[in-house]
Amino acid sequence: MPQPLSDVINLEQCPLRSSDFRRECKRTVDENGVLVMRNFLTPSAIASIQREGEENQHLAYYTVSKHNIYLKPSDPEYPANHTRNREVSSSKGCITTDQIPADSPLHTLYNAPEFREFLCAVLDETKLYEYGDAMSSINLHYASEGQELGWHFDNSSFAITLMIQNPKVGGEFEYVKDVRDADNGEMNYELSGKILDGEVSTNTLAMDAGALVLFRGRNSMHRVTPVKGDRTRMLVVLAYNTEPGVSLSESARMTFYGRLA
Repeated sequence: MPQPLSDVINLEQCPLRSSDFRRECKRTVDENGVLVMRNFLTPSAIASIQREGEENQHLAYYTVSKHNIYLKPSDPEYPANHTRNREVSSSKGCITTDQIPADSPLHTLYNAPEFREFLCAVLDETKLYEYGDAMSSINLHYASEGQELGWHFDNSSFAITLMIQNPKVGGEFEYVKDVRDADNGEMNYELSGKILDGEVSTNTLAMDAGALVLFRGRNSMHRVTPVKGDRTRMLVVLAYNTEPGVSLSESARMTFYGRLA
């Protein structure tokens, strides 16, 4: 028997079915490009997911990569030191959907119709579907001492994450809103370069354990600063598609997970 959703979500503070609550959440996302729902998970769910994360961290696939902020191959039309091609570093560990225990609160949350309906209402989507492959729907990311996510833009229109465990120091989510307009091809290389050079003030999201974050990162440049100390940062990414049966590409699966199945 799946556990009740009320065991996973703090439904008193986050009444997902409430039209007023949905409208307020949508307004925040539309205006700010981000919504942080603190205390979204119940204390028991947080403890359970933290325990699962610790017990399964040995299964994580770790990657260290150099990439530009667009997460695309370099463009030979620009020099190597141009904003379009400048490289930053990212490093993290990851366990995938099939490595997360079947009775985990994460599966209860991810598959709950009430949660998907809430997301659709807030993110202006008609329907959301799980990935067609067995690995990409729920990912738990680990960042230990010195690991970070370099500055980048997302390729997807939105990201849904859950903070599970903060590190002692560092691991902060920084962003600059509306740096580019990808749909109209306005890349704003000048501002992006200034962000890379540390010449622009950034926003920092305060995310305690149990917070749900909805973030529109397609045009907002963002990063996670290096983790410091001996407590691992654990963050869950809940990934949905707007069409059924979509799988992450084989090349992406090999890059992120080190395996195809």
